[in-house]
Amino acid sequence: METSMYPQSTVDLARKRRELAPEPLKAFKAFSAAVFADGALPNVTKQLIAVAVAHTTQCPYCIKGHTAEALKQGATEQQIMEAIWVAAEMRAGGAYAHSTLALDVMQHSCEGG
Repeated sequence: METSMYPQSTVDLARKRRELAPEPLKAFKAFSAAVFADGALPNVTKQLIAVAVAHTTQCPYCIKGHTAEALKQGATEQQIMEAIWVAAEMRAGGAYAHSTLALDVMQHSCEGG
């Protein structure tokens, strides 16, 4: 039998989370509903953003949930994959941009030596 690092989300686990902290869960659900409501951005666009962010945060539950919701809202498979590529570029770009920190240390260590 294959085991996973991430447990399957179940009714029992959802119930346990609700029982342990009902008020924060209620507030989170209200916040989520407000965030994903149609506004200046339509829900489908927000779901594509969520798919991209879920890939950068590497949350498997978010990836699955927001991908399914993006499809439900009318996103195409191509749009979802492009959103994932945007996330990949941004993550790689962040590593490249932060190289200035290492370059700064290297520059200063050469000056002091």
